[in-house]
Amino acid sequence: MIVKIIIRRTVPRDKAKKLIPLIRQLRILATNQKGYISGETLKSLDIPDSFLVISNWRSPEDWEKWLLSDERQEIQKKVDALLGGNTEHEMFHYGLSG
Repeated sequence: MIVKIIIRRTVPRDKAKKLIPLIRQLRILATNQKGYISGETLKSLDIPDSFLVISNWRSPEDWEKWLLSDERQEIQKKVDALLGGNTEHEMFHYGLSG
């Protein structure tokens, strides 16, 4: 089952320059993971400090393996420290069936 992962972050303007390289590093590493399909990072036009990351994975298990990997955890800690909180994510799948 293909899943979409949604990550929302509020990034104060004074921290964006430090965050962007970390997000790029996560994306580069993710592209080499089993099950990674694609991803994009969006910045809100309505709320300038609001960023949205959407990635597509072949299965929940592939995403969870990447989520819990040591290399991702290391970078994620830097992101969370910079933003002053834990990054939250949600997993979605296609369809209206249970």
